[in-house]
Amino acid sequence: MNLYMTAVVYAVEVLPKGKLNYYAENGEDIKPGDLVLVMTEFGPDVGRVIKGPKEMGIEELGTELKPIIKKLTEEDLKTHQENIKDAQEAFNVCAEKIKEHNLPMKLLHTRYMFDRSRLVFFFSSETRVDFRELVKDLARIFKTRIELRQVGVRDELKFIGGLGLCGLPTCCSTFLREFDSITLKHAKCQQLMINTAKISGACRRLLCCLMYEYNFYEEELRGIPEEGETVLYNEKSYKVQSTDVFKKTVLVMSEEGEMVYLPFSYFRGDEGASGG
Repeated sequence: MNLYMTAVVYAVEVLPKGKLNYYAENGEDIKPGDLVLVMTEFGPDVGRVIKGPKEMGIEELGTELKPIIKKLTEEDLKTHQENIKDAQEAFNVCAEKIKEHNLPMKLLHTRYMFDRSRLVFFFSSETRVDFRELVKDLARIFKTRIELRQVGVRDELKFIGGLGLCGLPTCCSTFLREFDSITLKHAKCQQLMINTAKISGACRRLLCCLMYEYNFYEEELRGIPEEGETVLYNEKSYKVQSTDVFKKTVLVMSEEGEMVYLPFSYFRGDEGASGG
């Protein structure tokens, strides 16, 4: 007997534009926009409800499901705001200490756990950093457990923001919460010039938006020969010169220089003939 277990959950954002984590309901009247106390890997922290309530399968959630501890009260909100203020001061102190120790790291974000049991510093660096002395200094100053968490270059831009090549604020700092694995094949499939300077973002990684239309191109070009391939037409060999995904045509050229536009339907038989 296959039992499909479900739970009523809420999607909660803890870090700014960070990954959404799901927490089970706790019986309170909670709606999107509410601030709630949840347990994270670092300890009890405050997050904002983004979506919910929603019924989801336990297997779909994939992790041990924890309940929301509680919705923040007015008193809790004062504590949270004090933590934010003190975390900013801790950020400034840590930045000075990083300079003092001459460490190759960029401080990005600081946050206190709700109960002040831990102070977490997020940073980026292109190399490994020996921050043991820095941790000792910070522990002595703030008298709580110190956690330094290194993040990748994509997460770095999520924290500091910036403009994309399109002139708009970067996707990662506005709405994109998780990163896909993007390779040059995504650019090649969309018939873009393989010039990494023009298809890379401020993070020096391939543009996240290369994924947005990739599925469309992949589906449209299914069964269509790639540039440089040889195809047979009217019992003669032709080499593929270019493909127009919008006109649904393939330009081919024979050894004698004869050029012909073939519809996509030619390569798919009867399937898709209306697009020819």
